[in-house]
Amino acid sequence: MELILKQDVENLGFKDDIVTVKSGYGRNFLIPQKLAVLATASAKKVLAENLKQRAYKEKKVIEDASKTAEAIKALEIKIPAKATEGASAGDKLFGSITKLDLVEAFEKAGHEIDKKFI
Repeated sequence: MELILKQDVENLGFKDDIVTVKSGYGRNFLIPQKLAVLATASAKKVLAENLKQRAYKEKKVIEDASKTAEAIKALEIKIPAKATEGASAGDKLFGSITKLDLVEAFEKAGHEIDKKFI
């Protein structure tokens, strides 16, 4: 029995894989648990179209990220912060530089970056 997995199934496959399993396992476990659907001709066509669209979207996201990465590589950011002075103590920060500080610095430089990507 051929099935298209709707979720990752341990020791079987990943989401959107077409797998062959025994009839009982498919009918009694995978399909009722909504982990898989029958791999009919129409379902395979829909899957192929979805995979093609997903690949196109991922390619677009990667291209945008690469452009942003190239722009950021040339960027020099200075974030003022309090630090100790003196040769014996070494220069140490009071506090820390956070993601929000970096996001603000990038925004001042003209780059929109979400803090979850830092």
